[in-house]
Amino acid sequence: MTNIPAASIGDNWENIDTPALVVDLDNLEHNLTTMAIYAKQHNVRLRPHSKSHKCPAIAHQQMALGAVGVCCQKVSEAQVMVSHGILDVLVSNQVIGRTKLERLAALALQAKITVCVDDLTNIQEMNEAAKLFNATINVLVEVNVGSGRCGVLPQEPVLALAKAIRQSENLNFSGLQAYHGGAQHIRSYEGRRRAILQATYQVEQTLKLLTMHDIECDVVGGGGTGTYIFEATSGIYNELQVGSYVFMDHDYALNLNDQGQQNNEFKQSLFVKAAVLSKPESNRCVLDAGLKAYATDSGFPVVYGIENAEVLSAADEHTNIRFDSTLPVPNLG
Repeated sequence: MTNIPAASIGDNWENIDTPALVVDLDNLEHNLTTMAIYAKQHNVRLRPHSKSHKCPAIAHQQMALGAVGVCCQKVSEAQVMVSHGILDVLVSNQVIGRTKLERLAALALQAKITVCVDDLTNIQEMNEAAKLFNATINVLVEVNVGSGRCGVLPQEPVLALAKAIRQSENLNFSGLQAYHGGAQHIRSYEGRRRAILQATYQVEQTLKLLTMHDIECDVVGGGGTGTYIFEATSGIYNELQVGSYVFMDHDYALNLNDQGQQNNEFKQSLFVKAAVLSKPESNRCVLDAGLKAYATDSGFPVVYGIENAEVLSAADEHTNIRFDSTLPVPNLG
């Protein structure tokens, strides 16, 4: 069987076969540097979430710019990062079930591993798994600060879990995870600011209660690409766990800044290159990329650099695009 690669090192853009996922390295490096500088300027730790890129090479770039480690969402992702030399990983999620907990404990023998909890039984089972491997797992209590997803309510429920962790021989209480995912795509600057202000107040009250019981938090983590400036300047959060800024995307770019303008501090660096495979009408064409090439959970993708080109519909391997009457429809290929 003849194996002709879709792309080779040194190929020009025009010679990359389609559909293809393409990274603009200049924009990527701009984004990485911009966030790293911001974190340093505001004296907060940067622990980027790797679920956007899932790429150890990019994680190493982030570490070289000052990140203390990375976040992963699953144990399997953490295993990949550790096997490629990223030795400080937060699984910013609950890990449930004996198999996953034992894999997590085994990983804690190779690297500094932290995980989130919001349940007493999970704490007990995690401690048993860590005992089995004679490992120590660092643990953050996840606080529900408004997203209504995982996490316990602030104050007393957090205190109860923190005490249980401290009483667990093979677990180390490290602090709080307080990510407000629901605030990330609130379009208005003031709306996002108010949401994080409320979250910060809840975290602050929880920290005061923990301090009354002589429980200190090394980590107060959270923040996302839509809200990181509010967490970084809160005086409460000390670790940013942003992720999407690496590649950026059209939906995040719709968020407004404090001047009421669309954000442009980060540049879109990830693209799907597609080719025209059909021109069935004078103002419509069909591309060779569809639902198996891009996500639509935030709506259809946007044609980059061509205004008034509208995505009409998508199928598994096709995308229908209509062009404004003033625009020429691209040629096949």
